[in-house]
Amino acid sequence: MSCSPRFCPDAFRIKISSDTLSTDLLPSLGATINQSKKLRKYIISPYNSFYRVWEMFLILLVVYSAWICPLEFAFLRYLPSTLFLVDTVVNGFFAVDIILTFFVAFLDRKSYLLVDDPKRIAITYLSSWFIFDLCSMAPFRYMSLLLNKHESRLGFKVLNMLRLWRLRRVSSLFARLEKDIRFNYFAIRCTKLVLVTLFAVHCAGCFNYMIADRYPDPTRTWIGAAIPNFREDGLWIRYVTAMYWSITTLTTTGYGDLHAENSREMLFDILYMLFNLGLTAYLIGNMTNLVVHGTSRTRNFRDTIQAVSEFAARNQLPMHIKEQMLSHICLRFKTEGLKQQETLDNLPRAIKSSISRCLFFPIVHKAYLFHGVSCNFIFQLVNEMQAEYFPPKEDIILQNEASTALYILVSGAVDIREFTDGVEKVHGTAVAGEVIGEIGVLCRKLQPYNFRTTELSQILRLSRTTLMNIMQENREDGSIVMNNLLQKLRMEESVHPGLHHTDISPLLSEWHKGNREFQAGENNMMQRDNKRVTIHMLSEKKNNAAREKRGVVINLPVTMEELLGIGREKFMSHHPLKVVNHENAEIDDISVIRDGDQLFLLDT
Repeated sequence: MSCSPRFCPDAFRIKISSDTLSTDLLPSLGATINQSKKLRKYIISPYNSFYRVWEMFLILLVVYSAWICPLEFAFLRYLPSTLFLVDTVVNGFFAVDIILTFFVAFLDRKSYLLVDDPKRIAITYLSSWFIFDLCSMAPFRYMSLLLNKHESRLGFKVLNMLRLWRLRRVSSLFARLEKDIRFNYFAIRCTKLVLVTLFAVHCAGCFNYMIADRYPDPTRTWIGAAIPNFREDGLWIRYVTAMYWSITTLTTTGYGDLHAENSREMLFDILYMLFNLGLTAYLIGNMTNLVVHGTSRTRNFRDTIQAVSEFAARNQLPMHIKEQMLSHICLRFKTEGLKQQETLDNLPRAIKSSISRCLFFPIVHKAYLFHGVSCNFIFQLVNEMQAEYFPPKEDIILQNEASTALYILVSGAVDIREFTDGVEKVHGTAVAGEVIGEIGVLCRKLQPYNFRTTELSQILRLSRTTLMNIMQENREDGSIVMNNLLQKLRMEESVHPGLHHTDISPLLSEWHKGNREFQAGENNMMQRDNKRVTIHMLSEKKNNAAREKRGVVINLPVTMEELLGIGREKFMSHHPLKVVNHENAEIDDISVIRDGDQLFLLDT
């Protein structure tokens, strides 16, 4: 008996046999449903694959614009013809995108439905981003040429910086990627932080160079003091020098070789350093959150593993029990990362019921125990079922334990074992779609077998009380369930020698007779006599919670409500609300009461 090594991180791997399992094969609790809506003619869906490619192409152009705009603004007094042509082509692509946007459906923020009405699309776009998109691709360079015959006018260069508005596309892209589970969140966030830092360094270096380039006395500038004839040097040397100054200032290194020489540069340096305070806080805060988020679950997992190991050692538990405990903790660590149960718990009951029907109905419907029952009966069952994961070599049901739940195997495999005189015998293997534990639940016996997983298994669990209540409410379907179990036992007498099919025949007869004893559903195994108990009053209104001396012997009713009602009839001056035993332990399930018990009714 051992835990599969793939369930535990490297630091907690346990030496076992050849049992292995890929962590990528964890069964899915649900399925992805892709719904498509047919849009009007000439209207494009924003989720269209070709439109997504177009958007990614524009993102590349945005990255080019974000780099070239500050560079042209600071370093290029006269734009080369080749670069002028490239900028014109890029602006042309964004002009096409403006026109295309009038034919792209959008997601309504109130109804969360795609709007494909051309009129609404046009009104929405014109009233939102249209003006900004239009200004970001306006031909300010052509205006400068027409009015000034050159491009050195600062005003037109500032207007040309409006192209940086296109960066909102990059922001939207990262917002979408951060929500896309196909991509690693940590990698996306780190990439975003790096790009923000590089853009800030690039812009600051370019703006600081522009201040020096336009200062009347070049030798009294931060770059002129180090390179007197810097304007005669090549673009590469000037750009690298500007980036060097920007990075040393951002990182607060401050070598002192490049520093402000005039009031303009000093003012810009002050503003840049103040900006760096916010940027540094933003970077550190984000990185801290990413690291804490990525390590908190692992730290808690390590602490749990350590606590379980110490518990097993302190109590001298056998090795196979310790390995089962560790295996279970490791699997729970992995399934918690899926957040499946947490997702379901946060949904309304109606939605959870719909999900349960979608996921579990086909599985339950194919189970032999429920062949021939009504769909309504199965719907009631699946609404109460819970999905659980079990690692290899873990016991689901122990032999001779009280029957508490019925299980349906969704995936994996389970060995059916029996211990007789210290000898373990394997009766068979249950595979996906089979039911386990039904004999103990429906026959009201102790579990006759031990059920142990042989591989990672997903199992649906249904409590015995819930099953019996649903069968009581649907007696015809309940009779079908009992008949299905009887037929299986008849066919597999050799497999189940300890439980003859005649043991269940009287139970089946009780369904047809509507016997009161069977309606209780939780009496001990096959006992026919009613339980007799003695009830006393225990009033909290009296000093020291004194008990009534007088006791009354009654036949145990079917429900706790009936028992409290009998108490009100027998003790007229009291209004009992709870039942406790002689050890003062509260009883909330009438099935645990035994024949001859002394019960005390609590009057609060």
